[in-house]
Amino acid sequence: MSTPYPPHQYPYPQQPGPYPYQQPPGPGCEVCGAMPAAPVTVRGHQGMVVVMRFLRRQGVLCRTCGLAVARKMQADTLVQGWWGPLSMLITPFVLLLNLGELSRIRKLPPPATAAWRPPLDPGRPLLRRPAGLVALVPLLALAGLVLAVPVLFVIGMAVDSRGSGHPTLTPGSCARNVADWPEQDLRPADCGSPDAEFRVYWPDDPSCGPGDYYAYPEYSRNGDLSLCLHPVKN
Repeated sequence: MSTPYPPHQYPYPQQPGPYPYQQPPGPGCEVCGAMPAAPVTVRGHQGMVVVMRFLRRQGVLCRTCGLAVARKMQADTLVQGWWGPLSMLITPFVLLLNLGELSRIRKLPPPATAAWRPPLDPGRPLLRRPAGLVALVPLLALAGLVLAVPVLFVIGMAVDSRGSGHPTLTPGSCARNVADWPEQDLRPADCGSPDAEFRVYWPDDPSCGPGDYYAYPEYSRNGDLSLCLHPVKN
């Protein structure tokens, strides 16, 4: 009777993984197949005067392909996103959203496995592309508009406080007229000084008191109500 051969004893015990050929866990890039990869969502916008288009590129991409897609979408949006009234307001928000996605893509480690297809070319950074220079024109215009709004508001408040070039008179104060009646060129004056000619007050009735005068509405704070001027005897 033949004796079965004993099981072969390997001289060295087999070590557990990982092995050099093991791939990182997770899906590969849907463009080139390299890993690691992560879900990426990049948005774009096109303004066409009357109509507009909202664009989106979504997929599982490695760091190299993700940078290529994000930079391309940002460059296209910088050139094509401004040409419409609403698009000028929408485009900055789209660009800011993509900056957050670009930051997340850059945090991905470089591909650790060989790609089975050539990856996309990220190209030069956005500010080194012609699109970045072209976008300076609408960006500077938008920045000028944003800065002009508070400046115009301050100027408007200053003009309003002067009453379209006239000083503002307040009830209880005094004033003098440097023009010949019936023309009015009223100026505030100290009630205790000899220059004070009138005391300013709100009319209690639709008309001022006997012997009093009406000041032009431009001298009131709101610009649409006539104050009364009571002559002061010095």
